[in-house]
Amino acid sequence: MDTLLPPEIVALATRVVEENRAAGRRLAVAESCTGGLVAAALTEVPGASDVFDLGFVTYSNDAKMALLKVSADVLETFGAVSVATAWAMAQGALKHSTADITVAITGVAGPGGGTEKKPVGTVLFARAERGGDPDDVHSVRRSFGDIGRGGIRAQAALCALELLLP
Repeated sequence: MDTLLPPEIVALATRVVEENRAAGRRLAVAESCTGGLVAAALTEVPGASDVFDLGFVTYSNDAKMALLKVSADVLETFGAVSVATAWAMAQGALKHSTADITVAITGVAGPGGGTEKKPVGTVLFARAERGGDPDDVHSVRRSFGDIGRGGIRAQAALCALELLLP
């Protein structure tokens, strides 16, 4: 298959498309530090339109607030790289799409921007499902380490794709 992305990302995206097609589920993603990489991976797969509704790339806090309705209070209190922000992003993607399941990704890809509590390589993920309890927060925090910006983004995309599997 002619692909732009690394084979392991495309292979997992193919599984996500095939398994969600079989389950009759539609997907959306809300990305920050991955900058559309998860959406790009899904659209590498022929027939992805059967399951993939849309992707939000909300890199700035202003974009998170405008497009996903993440509240300024959440961003100010917890920061962009937090479970609260990832969860609000996932809920926003669910609300503003036809998807049955959404995954949000926010993190510190580096090389700068890290702090003692959120060093470079820290990435937060949240998954939301239509009809699910909005108080039942499904989130994952990963510390990939300072493996380089590309490595962090690739690992984050793989983790997000895994969270999209039925």
